Amino acid sequence: MSDPNALEQELLGAIAAAGDEAALEAVRVAALGKSGSVSALLKTLGAMTPDERKQQGPLINGLKERVTEALGARRDVLKRATLDARLNTETVDVTLPVRESPAEAGRIHPISQVTDELTAIFADMGFAVAEGPDIETDDLNFTKLNIPEGHPAREMHDTFFFNPKPDGSRLLLRTHTSPVQIRTMMTQKPPIRVIIPGRTYRVDSDQTHTPMFHQVEGLVIDKGSHLGHLKWILEEFLKAFFEVDAVKMRFRPSFFPFTEPSLEADIQCRFEKNEVRIGEGDKWLEILGCGMVHPNVLRNCGLDPDEYQGFAWGMGIDRIAMLKYGMPDLRPFFEADARWLSHYGFRPLDLPTLAGGLSS
Repeated sequence: MSDPNALEQELLGAIAAAGDEAALEAVRVAALGKSGSVSALLKTLGAMTPDERKQQGPLINGLKERVTEALGARRDVLKRATLDARLNTETVDVTLPVRESPAEAGRIHPISQVTDELTAIFADMGFAVAEGPDIETDDLNFTKLNIPEGHPAREMHDTFFFNPKPDGSRLLLRTHTSPVQIRTMMTQKPPIRVIIPGRTYRVDSDQTHTPMFHQVEGLVIDKGSHLGHLKWILEEFLKAFFEVDAVKMRFRPSFFPFTEPSLEADIQCRFEKNEVRIGEGDKWLEILGCGMVHPNVLRNCGLDPDEYQGFAWGMGIDRIAMLKYGMPDLRPFFEADARWLSHYGFRPLDLPTLAGGLSS
């Protein structure tokens, strides 16, 4: 229809007859949509002469404005009618408490939150995140880490083994995330700078041990890496993670088959009212193990220890989460108690960032 007046009467009648918002939307699309009748009239302006455009332009644009206003007015009427109908049919028990929305009631588990915190801190230092399977081979979990058959260190791991294969070999649930270090060194060329958060498994269960727990390990391989770099990284990490201005650390000689020399790191703390205050006091708390990667491990991964050297460290994610957020027992981490999670969990949008504060 090319007559704006006739088209306007037709559209206003259709708008008035629309019985609900869906019908009204159909009228709007038929009039003002990409292929609507009013839109078609607007497209004809380009082919008109200047005199015709001067005459028809105000008519067509006025038509569009009046149709738009009529649509808005009818929409308001329909919305009020819908609301009145709902109010007449629905009742609310005002004595009931208002339920939280899923976004408000849901909580991020402390392990997930702390893993995100670790990732944010080490990403700022230039570390990538490496991952690997939970089910590993004996070779990657032990042998290539300088723990051969019969080595006493194997007894320290209390390993979950699968049934033997026909050839006698057995898969196992990884006892640490160190196999991912091996996989990384075998597939990437140095320099390497990665952290490895993940689940690990050992036959152990008490207040501070569970059969499944979480670790994060770090690995740096380069031509000039040394213990000074390791100490700086760990100190900066601990300051950022515990959100303190300074920490005091001490390193004690230890033994791990895959590092040489091997060290255990303690952090200064103070015990107060069943809480641990990091970065103050005169007590010491063991926090992690670390050391220079053993030359045998480098050889097992195809790297020349005369050319490359590196360092690694590992700590329990569950343990540092307990220290930071004051959780006295490890077992509730895995009991799926909604009350515990409501108390210790984090809101979904509380994303840890170094700029905004990890736990703010």
